[in-house]
Amino acid sequence: MIASVLLAFVVELLNSSVEAAIDRIGLDTHRLSKRAKDLGSAAVLMALLRCWRSTWGLITLPPLIRWYQHAT
Repeated sequence: MIASVLLAFVVELLNSSVEAAIDRIGLDTHRLSKRAKDLGSAAVLMALLRCWRSTWGLITLPPLIRWYQHAT
């Protein structure tokens, strides 16, 4: 679980660095700048979903295993 939180943190740092570099180049709207920022945000979303999934997996998996062993 700690690894998934650290992954989300690292991806957020990388996304922030990409956004800062793009803003440093210029604040005018460009198609590729928008795409880079959107892809960085998508990477952060995927990392957060991974964190969410691993957290709920750790919470629900032990009761499900016990239930399955009891049912069989």
